[in-house]
This record gives sequence, C-alpha cells and structure tokens, in this order.
Amino acid sequence: MMVRSKILVTGIGGQVGFELVRSMQGLGDIIALDRSAMELSDADSVRRVLREVAPDIIVNPAAYTAVDRAETEPELAERINVVAPRVMAEEAQRAGALLIHYSTDYVFDGVKSQPYQEDDETNPQNVYGRTKRDGERAIAATGCAHLIFRTSWVYGGRGRNFMLTMLKLASEREQLRVVADQIGAPTWSGTIAALTASVVAQGVGRGRDWWRDRSGIYNLTASGSTSWAGFADAIFELAQLKNRPVVMPIPSSAYPTPARRPANSTLSHEKLARVFGLQPPAWRDALRLCLAV
Repeated sequence: MMVRSKILVTGIGGQVGFELVRSMQGLGDIIALDRSAMELSDADSVRRVLREVAPDIIVNPAAYTAVDRAETEPELAERINVVAPRVMAEEAQRAGALLIHYSTDYVFDGVKSQPYQEDDETNPQNVYGRTKRDGERAIAATGCAHLIFRTSWVYGGRGRNFMLTMLKLASEREQLRVVADQIGAPTWSGTIAALTASVVAQGVGRGRDWWRDRSGIYNLTASGSTSWAGFADAIFELAQLKNRPVVMPIPSSAYPTPARRPANSTLSHEKLARVFGLQPPAWRDALRLCLAV
C-alpha cells in the first residue's frame, strides 16, 4: 500500500494558497497553514513548524507582495521573500522533501520584445522583484529538490487584486484611466493551483530523484498577453456589467508609482510544456471561468 504524501501549504489566506488547498485534495494529506500558524518573517518559526510537521512536499505561495510598499520596507520583504524560502529549502534538503515555491515576472527588466525564457538574464527594477530573484537563488543554492514557478499579474475572487479593484471601481465611476504600455499575462489563482496540482500528480510515488531531475524554474502564467487597460476592458466585458465604465488608456508616466514596473513581462511556457506536457489556458478563458465561479 502506497503511503500518502504529507503536503504542507503555506499562506492559505491568500489567493493562490486558498486555491491550492482545493486543487490538491486527493494528492496527499494536506496541512494548510495561515500566518498565525507560521510567521514567515520569523525564520525560527518557519524552521520549527517544518520540523514539527515533517512534510514530504512544501508548497509555498506565501510572500511579501506589496510591490510599492516594499520600496520602504526592504528588510521585511527580504525576510519573507528571501530568508523564509531559504529556510524552507534547507529543511527540504535535510528531510529529503520537495519544495514548490512561487516567484514573479518582476525579476525581469521588461526590455525584451519577446516572451522571457527561464534562463534569460534577470534584472529586477524594484525591491519586490529583487527579493523574489534572491529567493530563487537562495533555494537553488541549498541543493534541495525544488520547483520554482514564476507567475504574473495574479488575480482571483478573494484578497486584493486588480480584477476585484476594477469591479469595485466600476460601480463608482463612469470612466477609468488605466495604464496601457505595460504588457503581461493576467493569471487566475485557480489556474496556478490547477497546473501545480497537475505537476504534483505526475510525481506522486516516483521518489525524490524524479523531482531532482526536474528541479528548477518554470514559467507558469496564462497564455497570451494584454495591457492593464486591455485587462480592465475584458473584466468589464466578461462580467457583463450593466453600467460598463469607459477605459481610457494612459502611459505609465501618467500614473507614477514608487516601484518601477517592467514594460514587457510576458513569459514563455515552452519548458513547462516540454517537461510536464502542460499548456496553460488563454488568459481570457481563465478570466471567464473565474468570473463564473
């Protein structure tokens, strides 16, 4: 009889963590933790919990994601996005566990005209992107079996995200000014969770060497791309709002933010397809599903 894997999922109060718990049911025994159970800014707390639970798979969607606030809280962002993942990786290496971690398109500077490959040079333009890049490097340096999924423009039906903000503003305004010169792939948290579960399902029962052979970074976003203005338009269209605001496209220079964003952050899925045989859904199709939930 095969022993069921013990799967620890962090950050279940967040968009991706919530969806992961739902998508990974049946793949093992799920231990779902929120911030009260594991404080990511406290390395000792992270290490203690991991040793108490002794999971076979650690899935870590939890992160410091306040992109603009990170510019004034770099130390906190580093503790959560670099130190905590490093501790998880050290514990995974010690126990022979698999670590699944999530990173971001913001590790790139956005000057490339084509979708970014996993091995393209990183050049983050803000504190958040730098800490996520450094977290990737810290994990790899431990030598643990790991999968790092870079995603982008994450949204869903809970938490704080662009889709929910647009739907709220739609009830308050007739016109919205939205940035149109940043291009990326809006990615539903449900898509991230479903693809993660598909990958885990492939490796269940295959042992640590199977994961080690596939360790590394993978781009995991919806297919296709759009601008923030295009995303807003699609949200209003697919939500079938009675009173649909007019979206006025503006340049980034008209909406300055503390943290600089990449102009192009689309990511290639060639590696995900080659190694795991997975093709993410088109971003509009995923958005339609999210709005129907």
